[in-house]
Formats: sequence, C-alpha cells, structure tokens
Amino acid sequence: MKRESFGSRLGFLLVSAGCAIGIGNVWRFPYVAGENGGGVFVALYLLFLLAMGVPVLTMELAVGRAGRASAVKAYRALEKPGSFWHLHGWLCLLGCYLLMMYYTTVSGWMLSYFVKFATGQFSGLYGDEINGVFSAMLASPGEMGLWMAVTVLCGFLVCSLGLQKGLERITKVMMAMLLVLIAALAVHGFTLPGAGEGVAFFLLPDLERAAEVGLSNVAVAAMNQAFFTLSLGIGAMEIFGSYMSRDNAIPGEAVRICGLDTLVAVMSGLIIFPACFAYQVTPDQGPSLIFLTLPHVFAGMPGGRVWGSLFFLFMTFASFSTVIAVFENLMSGCMDHFGWSRRKTALVNCVVVLVASLPCVLGYNVWSDLHLIGGRDVLDSEDFIVSSLLLPIGSLVYLLFCVSRWGWGYDRYLTEVNTGRGLKLSRSRWMKYYLQFVLPALIVLVLLQGLL
Repeated sequence: MKRESFGSRLGFLLVSAGCAIGIGNVWRFPYVAGENGGGVFVALYLLFLLAMGVPVLTMELAVGRAGRASAVKAYRALEKPGSFWHLHGWLCLLGCYLLMMYYTTVSGWMLSYFVKFATGQFSGLYGDEINGVFSAMLASPGEMGLWMAVTVLCGFLVCSLGLQKGLERITKVMMAMLLVLIAALAVHGFTLPGAGEGVAFFLLPDLERAAEVGLSNVAVAAMNQAFFTLSLGIGAMEIFGSYMSRDNAIPGEAVRICGLDTLVAVMSGLIIFPACFAYQVTPDQGPSLIFLTLPHVFAGMPGGRVWGSLFFLFMTFASFSTVIAVFENLMSGCMDHFGWSRRKTALVNCVVVLVASLPCVLGYNVWSDLHLIGGRDVLDSEDFIVSSLLLPIGSLVYLLFCVSRWGWGYDRYLTEVNTGRGLKLSRSRWMKYYLQFVLPALIVLVLLQGLL
C-alpha cells in the first residue's frame, strides 16, 4: 500500500509544530520561567533548544523519512541485520499510549474551562468560589470522564478522515486560529495597567533573581524545558518524517518547527505575565497558575468572560493539536503492523485509549487514595514514566542509532538530513564530535536529573 504524504510543506510544518506545541508551552514554560529568573531562563532555554532539541529532532525526522514507516518498521529498514534497534520502536508505541492516558484528561480540562467561561459559569464568582470550580471538577469522575471522552472521540474522528483530509486540513485551520487567538490575547495583555512590569519580569535578564534560585538550577531547568518541549524520544515526530517529502533538507525544517514551538511559548508568557502584574497576582506559582490563578484574573477583568473564553479556547487548540498528532502515530503503527484500514484502526484505538484513560480520571476522586511511583498520584506517575524515563532514554536511543557505527551510522544519517534544499547540518569534525560525545552526555544529565 502506498505511503500517505502531506499535501504541502506548510501542512507538514504545522502538523509537526502542532505536535510539539502543547501543554509544555502554554502551561509549563511560563511558570518555569517565572520560577527561574525570567529572561535569564529564556536565554538559556533558547541556547539549549538549538544545542539539544534541534539535533535530536533531525534524527527522529531522518529515521522516519529514510524508513518511510512508523518507528518499528523504520528501524528495521535501516538497522544492520541481526541487530535489535527496532525493539525501541515498540517502546515508542507504548510511550505514545502512556502519554495519551493522561494527556487526554488534561486536554479535557482545557475544553471544560472554555465551556465554563463561554457559558458564564465563572460570572459573579469570587475568591474561594473560583478555586472551588477546579476542585469540583476533579472530584467528579462523570464530568472529567465526559470531557476526556469528547477529546478522544473528536481526535480519532479527525484521524479517521485521513492524513490530508483529516489531520492536515483540521490542523491548518486550528493552528491558524491558535495564532490569531494568541496574537489577540497578547495585544490585549499589553493594554493592561502594569503590563510593562510583567513583560520585564518575563523577558529581561535578572541575574540577581536568577542567583537566588541558583544559576546552575536555572540552567538545568532551561535544559529540561528545551528538551521536553518537543516530546522527542517516543516517535511522536518520527511518524511525520515518514510522511515528508525529500525536497527540503531536514535541519531547516527542524529549526522552523522549533521556531513555531518557541513563538507560542514566548507569546503565552506575554499573555500570562502582564495579566498577573496588572491584577497583583504572584506570577511564579506552579501548575496552579492556569486553573486557579488566571481564572481569578479573568473574573476581575472587564470583559473577563470573553477573554477567559478566548484564553481557554487557545489552550484547547494547543493541547488538541498534540492529541491528534500522537493519535496519528498510534494509528500509523497499527496500520503498518496489522494491515487494518484507517477507519478500523481509529475505532479500535478509540476504545483502547478511552479505557486506558480512565485510571487518570478516577485518580482524582474514586482512586484518590491510590499512590504509585514515589507516592505520586496516577497522572503524575504516568507523566513521570513518560517525561523522566521514556523521553530521555528514547532520545538517547535515536541519537546513538544515528551517530554510532553499530546503528544506522553517522554518514548515512548526515546524507539523509542534508538531502534537499535549505539549511544543512555541518560536515565538520567538531559537529561529529559534538553529536557523538557531548550531546549523549547532556541527555544522560537530563535523565539523571529527572530521576533525582
């Protein structure tokens, strides 16, 4: 059966960027920046994104484009006879299922809050009443299960329509709307009183504030964020490499994907921090920033119902773009291995993901006393396995496969990534040394940091 392909280069870039753009950008990036010295963190993040994120992204895309299949078959097509690199492909598939077991629930939270703001459920609420909305949602397995199910059903419906007619077409519209929404929200944020202080807190380097956290801690936080923002290591990006054309060199495409990913991350900060400073809200709070802090801001803002609705619609698009991209990965793997039709694959995976997502939903209410890895709840345990283990280990496997003589080999990798027009990877000796020795050490550091 002929391999599907994107209808346009723009489609490939937007779908790939949509996979990268998710909760890590619009949720994690702003609060981690707030906790770690603002502009100093942002500068280090950009440095590590170029030093770590872009190279590993080129490797995932190169394996996909050269192998023209999902991870297991791509590895098998490129590995030496008798080797076992393809076993990592199965781990990639498992990682994508694990990721969706909790990501669909969090995406459902975003959708739920959009509906709540749009229908005026936050109107007239103050103080603890606003916090109570989130607590009530977590305590209700029916409500959380409903929004998780809507996310899963809509995601597989999109993917069942095909790569071009479903995933590519919907993502183009959704990403265009996301960029319009984020621009409108950022412009509105600049009009708020005290917006300049928020922007300065976010983007201007403050060495004194960074020193309070510890410059080494800021550097590690920036490295972790740069590494995890692209969801590398579980084949989520590899699948889009298998669909891409050979007209353009991979490094240039990787830089563009990272550029879109970073644009959304920075713009999210430009929305959140001016609003926090305008309404005297502490901007360095953790994950509660989105669901507890910002609803207070919108509730006290003129036109807050509208701006809150637009913000959570933007959050919904950001998370849903990742959901449908990873769903496509799951479906491609099943179609490659079992020979199923796209619609049958969508139906089977829809049932599997719905059932597999239930523990995360129940982990906040019926199973709230259940503590798994290191005392973590269900969602945090699933996230620990994916983020702290599968992503760094998987990225290290892709890296070693591409640059070592026991795998695909550095010369073959370099030839593949540089095929086509545009920006190419240097053939210099220092680049080879960096990719073979320095980058693996940095990824091991990220892995150890996550475990500790």
